[in-house]
Amino acid sequence: MIKAAGIVVPAHDEELLLPSCLSALRQAVSSVAIGVHVLVVADSCTDGTVAAALACGARVISVQGRSVGAARAAGMTEVLRLTGAADPAAVWLATTDADTVVPPGWLRRQLACADQGWDVVLGTVTVTDWSEHPPQVPTAFEARYASPGRPHAHVHGANLGIRASAYLAAGGFTPLRTAEDHALVAAAARAGCSVLRASDIPVQTSARRQARAPLGFSHLLRTLAPPASAGQLTRFCGVMRYFSPVACRA
Repeated sequence: MIKAAGIVVPAHDEELLLPSCLSALRQAVSSVAIGVHVLVVADSCTDGTVAAALACGARVISVQGRSVGAARAAGMTEVLRLTGAADPAAVWLATTDADTVVPPGWLRRQLACADQGWDVVLGTVTVTDWSEHPPQVPTAFEARYASPGRPHAHVHGANLGIRASAYLAAGGFTPLRTAEDHALVAAAARAGCSVLRASDIPVQTSARRQARAPLGFSHLLRTLAPPASAGQLTRFCGVMRYFSPVACRA
């Protein structure tokens, strides 16, 4: 059984969207019966991100890596320190993004999966505001993203949970600016950890065009806007492999 948990939110200049993220996390935490540390990792911030996080009651640490992988790793290290008295097998580490809103049952569902024996839980993302994109982008995204009749193939740092013992066995997050989540999940699988691809706990994430991570979700969405040349399609498939390894099979 999971006895303690932590949620890590990396943030680079996120004063505008972070309060909504933390408000949703507060609601998610209120539905579980264990202690949960909510930690914002302010990475190279020049705005009011730290003040916004503190105003929402979150713990904050600051780093200067300008790397989402390094920020997530620093946050996980701090949560492990805070829960150091507990057995790592009984500690759950979750992570989301500052431009993301989780549903009320998000953490409760992850913990239930953990108590069933799963070491890693991978959720999906949805987008509710497409206003920064051409009208055909939502349909194009759904066509690429959906995986009817089979487990989804996506990995999102915005919707990921892992048992602390599995996290340590995998070697933790690596300091990558993009795809640090994929690297962690691949390492966990190699270490023999069980991975659940859950389609029933989606989070709502931003479709903003101003990216925080190169070749991340924002970049993926921009590749969906036509007209697409042959070169653009090639680049699109390269990006899709970060999110769905099966989406661009030849």
